[in-house]
Amino acid sequence: MAAGRGERAGSPEEGPKQYRPIGGRSVIAHTLEKFVTWPQAAKIVIVIHRDDETLLQTALQQVADSPAVEIAFGGASRQQSVLAGLRQLQNAGVTHVMIHDAVRPFFDHDLLDRVAAALAAGALAVLPAMQVTDTLKRADADGLVTETVPRSGLYAAQTPQSFRFADILAAHEKAAAEDKTDFTDDAAIAEWTGLPVTLVAGSADNVKLTIKRDIAMADEKLSAGLLPDVRTGNGYDVHQLEPGDGVTLCGVFIPHDQKLKGHSDADVALHALTDALLATCGAGDIGDHFPPSDPQWKGAPSRIFIEHAAKIVRDHGGTIMNADVSLIAEAPKVGPHREAMRAKLSEFLGISLERCSVKATTNEKIGFVGRREGIAAIATATVVYRGGKV
Repeated sequence: MAAGRGERAGSPEEGPKQYRPIGGRSVIAHTLEKFVTWPQAAKIVIVIHRDDETLLQTALQQVADSPAVEIAFGGASRQQSVLAGLRQLQNAGVTHVMIHDAVRPFFDHDLLDRVAAALAAGALAVLPAMQVTDTLKRADADGLVTETVPRSGLYAAQTPQSFRFADILAAHEKAAAEDKTDFTDDAAIAEWTGLPVTLVAGSADNVKLTIKRDIAMADEKLSAGLLPDVRTGNGYDVHQLEPGDGVTLCGVFIPHDQKLKGHSDADVALHALTDALLATCGAGDIGDHFPPSDPQWKGAPSRIFIEHAAKIVRDHGGTIMNADVSLIAEAPKVGPHREAMRAKLSEFLGISLERCSVKATTNEKIGFVGRREGIAAIATATVVYRGGKV
């Protein structure tokens, strides 16, 4: 079940809580992987909000072996969403079903085995639960305690709640037909229709991530012992000079009596930096993505290349931390344009100005640079990737 909006988790700009990262991957990726790797799982249906298809596809890429799953779209309530998922399975020939919350990523195969064993023994409905150990109080509308509730025989329900498929589908259909919408979990619907619900031992780790602090604590738990995944990429490029009216370096046009020869705008600095960024995630080089033989790139501004490389880095889970470009040229002078160049790098990469560096040096009139036959550039990019390494 992954169709909720997660309002109690706050920070809506970060998206629904089931897609927020913990330990370098989304919550739902951790949850899904437990089922994908469980030998008894036959078919997996993920019930999502209609707005979240792209988020789910990204999450699926974080799960080993890119699992085959089916998608159903949820309704206005959890109850409606569960029914949508059950209907998706209606003609799949399944005999039993487990219904689990995507935001419970810390269960294990032992829990699934306990639930499955109870079903195999003939239980019609199985509820993993933990006996309540806290003292419980009932309060009035003013926040005053009215009584202490005896905790004997009280249990906290968990998921996956599991059932004979035909029974729970019929129960949900009956509730929908009678417009009964006040059930808080699937076991309650089973109870309402008279199905006996069998308890099995839950797991203390099988907590539901509800508020923002829960997600932060889960991230801390999974990130413990990980080293930061910091990668550095290098790029080098050179372009020939020929008679002209100016050169473009780091996206800034500088009037000059020569121009750089190339298929695009020949911005040697951005070309080197593009290669440096691509190197941090093994994504090839600029020629792989923008072959000079392709006529569509003739005269193209090199900001297209650098922004494309930055997107690839981010799609791989990277955060660009620093970009450094060294230009090697006898002329034109770079100094008067350095700040404008840094500002362009900041704009193209979407990082702060202080993380962008542009330097220049001559070649002391030695070699092709010294003879003003060309300009060279060396670039270094530093990127931190989510997840880290043990």
